Amino acid sequence: MILKANKDFSYCKIFIIGSGFLTLMLVWTFYNAYMPLILGDFIKSKAIRGAIMGIDNLLAVLLIPVIGAWSDKVDTKIGKRLPFIVVGMPVAALFFISIPYGASLSFWALITVDITFLLAMTIFRAPVIALMPDHTPTEKRSSANGVINFMGGIGAIIALFGLSYLYGLNRAYPFQAAGLLLLLTFILLYMTVDRNPPYGGYTAADLEETKVSHSFIADLRHLARPEFRGQLLILLAIFVYFIGYTGVEALFTVYAVEYLNMKESTAGLTLGFFSLAFVLFAIPAGLMGNKWGKLPLMRAGLILQPLFFLSIPLLPFFLALFPALNELLLLQIILFIGGITWALVNVQAYPLVADLGGKDKIGLFTGLYYLFSMAAAIIAPSLLGLMMDLFTYPALFYSSAISFVIAFYLLRKGSRLLH
Repeated sequence: MILKANKDFSYCKIFIIGSGFLTLMLVWTFYNAYMPLILGDFIKSKAIRGAIMGIDNLLAVLLIPVIGAWSDKVDTKIGKRLPFIVVGMPVAALFFISIPYGASLSFWALITVDITFLLAMTIFRAPVIALMPDHTPTEKRSSANGVINFMGGIGAIIALFGLSYLYGLNRAYPFQAAGLLLLLTFILLYMTVDRNPPYGGYTAADLEETKVSHSFIADLRHLARPEFRGQLLILLAIFVYFIGYTGVEALFTVYAVEYLNMKESTAGLTLGFFSLAFVLFAIPAGLMGNKWGKLPLMRAGLILQPLFFLSIPLLPFFLALFPALNELLLLQIILFIGGITWALVNVQAYPLVADLGGKDKIGLFTGLYYLFSMAAAIIAPSLLGLMMDLFTYPALFYSSAISFVIAFYLLRKGSRLLH
C-alpha cells in the first residue's frame, strides 16, 4: 500500500495544485494594492479604507478554521475539498470581475460585491491549500510546500507587474483577467485532483489559519506563564513589525497616487519591486539563517528595514540636492532593497517561533505565530491609515519604521530571557 501510494505522488501534480495558490496570491496581491484606490473614489479617510481592507483577514481568522474542519469531515462523490472549490472559486471569480462595475454604480454596490467576493475566497482558501498535503507523503511535504510558496510568489509578481499594466489600460481589464484565471484554475483543479487522494486525512486541521483559532481558544493561556515571558516578547515583536509591513503593503499605492501623484498602474508596478526582491532572496535568506543563525539575521533586518522606509518620504530632499536623479527609479531601488531586508526578517521568523517550545510544542507555537501575525494584518491598515489621516501621508513610513524599531527591542529582550 505504501509503495502504491508513493507511486501516486508526482511533482507535476504538486505544480498543478500550486496553480491554485498562484491565482489565490495573484488575486489577493492585486486586491490589496488597488482596492484602497478604488475605495478612495468614495472615502477620503485612510483609516476607514484601511479598516475595510482588514475585513478579509478578519474573515480568515473567523471562518477558515470552520471551513477547514468541515472540509476534513465532509464526504461526497467528488471528495472532501472539491465541493468547497466548486462553490467558492467560480463565485469569487464572478464577483472579482464585478468589483469595478460595482464601483461605477455606488459605494454600497461596491461594498456588497466586495464582501461577497471575500466570503467566496474564504470558502475555498483552506480546501485549496489542503490539496497539497492530501496528495503528498509526509517526508516530501517540505519540498512540496516550497513549490507551493514559489508559485504564490510568482502570482504576486504577475499581479503587481502584469495586472498593473492592464490597470493602466482600463480599470476593468485586470479584474477580468484575474477572474478568468480563477475560472481556468478551477477547471484545471477539478479535472486533475484526486477525488480520494492517497494521503488525504484531517489535513485542513493542520493548516495555519486553523491553528490560529485553536491557539486563540485553547493555548493562548500558555503565554501567561512566567516561563514563557521570553516567547511572549518574541511573538509581540512579530505582531509589531507585521503592523509596519502590512500597513505599507495595503497603503503604499494610496501614498504613491495621492501624495506623489503617480499613475495608479505605476504605483502597483513600483510596489512589485518589493515583492520581486523578497521572492528572489527568500531562499538565500534561509541559507544565511542556517549559517549565521536566525536571531542575528532577524535583528539585522529589523535595523535595516526602518532605514529604507524612512528614506522614502525623504526622497524630495535628496532630489533637491541632486536634481539629476530620477525619483521613480530611486523609489523602485529602495523598495527592491527593502524587499531583501524583509526576507532577512520574515524567512527566519516562523522557524524561530516553531523552535521556541521544543518538539512537543511545535503545533502550539505555529498557531501562536499565525495568531499574532494575522491579528496585526487585521488592525494594521486602519491603524497606519489613521496615522496618515492625523499626520499626513509620510506618516505611513514613519509609523512603519517605528514599529520595526520597537520590534527590534522586543526581539532582543525576549531572546535574552530565553538564555
